[in-house]
Amino acid sequence: MERASYVHRGGTTPLIGAPIADFLGEVAARHPDHDALVSLPQNVRLSYRALFEEVDRVAKGLMAMGVERGDRVGIWSTNNVQWVLLQVATARVGAVLVNINPAYRVPELAHALTAARIQTLVLEPSFRTSNYVEMVRELCPELDQGPPGELASARLPALRRVIVYDPANLDATARPGAGFMIWPELVRAGAEVSDQALAERANTLEADDPINIQFTSGTTGFPKPVTLTHHNILNNAYFTAEVMRFTGADRLCVPVPFYNCFGMVLSNLLCLCRGAAIVIPAQYFDPGATLAAVARERCTAVHGVPTMFVAMLERPEFGDLDLSSLRTGIMAGAPCPPELMRRVMGDMGCREILIGYGQTEASPITHITRIEDDVDRRVNTVGTNLPYQEVKVVDAESGRIVPLGTQGEVCFRGYHVMRGYYEMPEATATSIDPAGWLHSGDLGVMDDSGYVRITGRLKDMIIRGGENVYPAEVEAYLLEHPAVVQAAVFGVPHDKWGEEVWVWVQLHADAKADPEAALKDLRGFANKGLSHYKVPRHWRVVDEFPMTVTGKIQKFRMRELIVAEEAGQGGGDPG
Repeated sequence: MERASYVHRGGTTPLIGAPIADFLGEVAARHPDHDALVSLPQNVRLSYRALFEEVDRVAKGLMAMGVERGDRVGIWSTNNVQWVLLQVATARVGAVLVNINPAYRVPELAHALTAARIQTLVLEPSFRTSNYVEMVRELCPELDQGPPGELASARLPALRRVIVYDPANLDATARPGAGFMIWPELVRAGAEVSDQALAERANTLEADDPINIQFTSGTTGFPKPVTLTHHNILNNAYFTAEVMRFTGADRLCVPVPFYNCFGMVLSNLLCLCRGAAIVIPAQYFDPGATLAAVARERCTAVHGVPTMFVAMLERPEFGDLDLSSLRTGIMAGAPCPPELMRRVMGDMGCREILIGYGQTEASPITHITRIEDDVDRRVNTVGTNLPYQEVKVVDAESGRIVPLGTQGEVCFRGYHVMRGYYEMPEATATSIDPAGWLHSGDLGVMDDSGYVRITGRLKDMIIRGGENVYPAEVEAYLLEHPAVVQAAVFGVPHDKWGEEVWVWVQLHADAKADPEAALKDLRGFANKGLSHYKVPRHWRVVDEFPMTVTGKIQKFRMRELIVAEEAGQGGGDPG
């Protein structure tokens, strides 16, 4: 009888049944003088004792502002100390932290604020070309009218307050408008809240309470708000740390953004639940700053998506820096080429680097390689599931478990599966079946030891440089342009980015007269309303699309045509 592609992995350490802040408080008490958080761009260094003193100030401030258990608090910012403070403080008072991508433009911000019904928004004023204050003001002109903390927005009725902080100088945060609040007011207000009141709030919290919302689109449509609990993300971080053999002596360099699970859960929370140090090398990914931080802070670990590791290895100063402190880290977020893994293990000296796999809806890690694995498994599979998780591979049509070695859809069940998409029961039901299995949309093969090799995707998602691009979202935006009849967005393999974003567009008759002008206008339209990584790199005007007999666009055929052209078997890229 053939063995089924199913495995449940037990464990010797019980699952953690406590709220996040309770568990982290115990860790901090054991490591009061250890570095907890080092931000090199801000020149800030906090021990565990100092970090949790600051967390309590912010937590009390939230309570003073009227933030209740279950309220949604959005954070729109690059990586900095205040992001981490708010992450732990919201967990302390039972508020739901909503992560907002710093690359969002106005339409995407409006969707996030509406979908999660955010009541409090915390943000930095600007970064690079993104003026966050002006974008919020565009959505809420009422912020110029005041008074602070009593917002009544016609477009965003749930939003009550917007708090601005300056990462470079918290005490000198400028108020950008009458209705904005500033970080010093948050902290000062907390002085009126007693330790007892904070403790009483903390005592009302439970491990299964929702504590975080992160946005992902799954298979189609605009980003959906994934609701995660204390139990989901704390256990995921803890057991990933165990696989990495992380201790209070470790120091993790974190170049990945905090707004996604890789940064928030597998970096920040992973360190904090083990007494290790979080090292922030820059506000955003900078390969030179990341390498310098590893050398200067004697980091024992570094995380990143494959393109980040490529960028670090290609830096001219790479060979001149002392990276001998490196031991481990996680490479995830996109397919990890075997040769790149070998270079990171050899040239970088990160001999225990691991490949991680999962998705936001799974908190996020479902599979990870192990330090003791042989090189073949460490570079050619995504490993096995974490303790207390189930995984199976099923036939995508019938839903039946396939035999070992047979390709099928990878599915997960266990403590790590999300509570659901926030206030979207129908969408939740399409991802989690009645038996509690989360369907990944990814194709994979399981071997007789439970190791999984990812072979493709059922879903349409593009992964460009570790960022998820959801074609339906981009297509819906492009269809708002008056020149567009139809648009089809798809990914094509790319040596550097993993995949590159292509779009074929069908234009209205009047736009066809000058397609080059139409494309120029479309590119500008896309750059204005979409995050940079979502903007198609290659554009093609077509009269028709490859279609099935039932009228569905065949994106796989479009992808094949482009790959053939780039291989010299057809015409070049006219887009």
